[in-house]
Amino acid sequence: MTTALRARAEAFRADTLARLKAMTPVRVIGDVIVVVAAILLDLWPGPWGEQKASGWTLVAYVAVYLVLLPLRHVLPATAMIVGAAIPFIGPAVMVVLSYTAGRRIESWVKAVVSTTITFVVVVLVWDWDARPIDIEPVYGVLILVTIFGVGVALPFLVGRYLAQREALVQAVQDREARMQAEHKMLSRQVRLRERSRIAQDMHDSLGHRLSLISVHAGALAMDPSLGEKQREAIGVLRSAALTGMEELRAIIGVLRAEDGPDDDPATRTVESIDSLVGDARKAGVLVSLVRGGQAHPLPSRVSHAAYRVAQEGLTNASKHAPGAAVQVTVKYEPDALVVEVRNNPSRSGSSGGEPGVGLIGLSERVRVAGGILHVGALPSGGFRIAAVLPYEETALPGEPEDEQDETESPRGIRKWAGVGSIAGASVVLTVIIGGFTYLGAQPVTEVVTQENLDRIREGQPEAEVMKLLPSGDEPLVGDGERKSQASPEPTGARCVYHITDEQSYLAKGTRVVRFCFRDGKLVEKKIHVQRTNP
Repeated sequence: MTTALRARAEAFRADTLARLKAMTPVRVIGDVIVVVAAILLDLWPGPWGEQKASGWTLVAYVAVYLVLLPLRHVLPATAMIVGAAIPFIGPAVMVVLSYTAGRRIESWVKAVVSTTITFVVVVLVWDWDARPIDIEPVYGVLILVTIFGVGVALPFLVGRYLAQREALVQAVQDREARMQAEHKMLSRQVRLRERSRIAQDMHDSLGHRLSLISVHAGALAMDPSLGEKQREAIGVLRSAALTGMEELRAIIGVLRAEDGPDDDPATRTVESIDSLVGDARKAGVLVSLVRGGQAHPLPSRVSHAAYRVAQEGLTNASKHAPGAAVQVTVKYEPDALVVEVRNNPSRSGSSGGEPGVGLIGLSERVRVAGGILHVGALPSGGFRIAAVLPYEETALPGEPEDEQDETESPRGIRKWAGVGSIAGASVVLTVIIGGFTYLGAQPVTEVVTQENLDRIREGQPEAEVMKLLPSGDEPLVGDGERKSQASPEPTGARCVYHITDEQSYLAKGTRVVRFCFRDGKLVEKKIHVQRTNP
């Protein structure tokens, strides 16, 4: 447990340092502009302007902003949740915190958990008692959801969508660069293979013919029946043959120059792995060599491939897991030679770079030798390269067909990048718009039904009339709003106003009935329409 926490802390420290190193003057200036803009927007016309914060209160507000806004780059989820929990945090800063959290959080599980916690915090700190008395509770909940959706969810999803699209573009660019590098490498391999073929042909055919000419010329020069001129001509012929052989060797050397001395199978064999391990130890690599089984004679091509497996494994371990322990195993099995290089995870907790193209060339070399190469990560976090090579010489196999790498293809898993964010934003907008539309179409008042309205007659006792009228207060319009467009009330009468039919938030007018009482009896029942925009 302690080791895992230490590893996470080390990884967090490394990630923070990497982010700080990546900060450019342009990014710093942009972040300062964001901080100043957020403070000004919340100062006026934001909530600080309504509270008229000044003096030390204003200084404390600004200080919290100056701490919370830079913190969003290091702890995006924490900054978003803390921002939602602080009562005086304005909408501008909350939008910035949510947007940054969406861009920084990579795991979708962590994204869902952090936004859920933020919503719970918003619900807990929401001042439910501040709801106006004429606002229905359902309408208040919808307002809360709308504030959370616009101030937190949508900026978070926008940030996450942009981050996913950037990752997709970067992946496509990296893939294109890698394909170009592989194309160059393959072109070079084709050139080297053709050069080697030409050199081999020249060595096997022309070199052999020149050797025969030289041998026969030397033998002919020993014939005692030849004269001095014939011997001189034969000497010139033999000298020309020897000179041609030397020039042929020089040409072959030029054709094989790019291969270098390390590509000589005669000097790089399975027995040379000992010296390879020794050189790695001198360079400071913690490497051990394990040999097993009864040694078996190997074809030069197989022995050279075994050496290359060990060499590439040590190179990759030094590059991608510096400081980690490495084990090289050379084991003679009953039917094949097994060469394996495995390394532990890097001590720094992160790899030293992206894998190169060396494994592609190694795979080709093992394939040509008739073997099989296994490459992959270990459950412990390390890496393993292993090759199974035959003891017998095998015919050169044909070229393998290119395989589609679904993990690297932008049309594979990555084709869904950003779709989740768009779907989430669509859900948020659907809930907000659909909720207001639904509530706007619902009846929101207690009304005088048409049946009761028909039963009420002038001259009825006030007590009987009041029993037929709603006892609650209608929240759609206030008492003054019901009276403003009515005719003058009868002199000396007490009047009450009620709505006569179901109204909604979308209605443009309200049908109001006025009941006036005097001396305990109903003296007037009159209906008028209260227009929204008279």
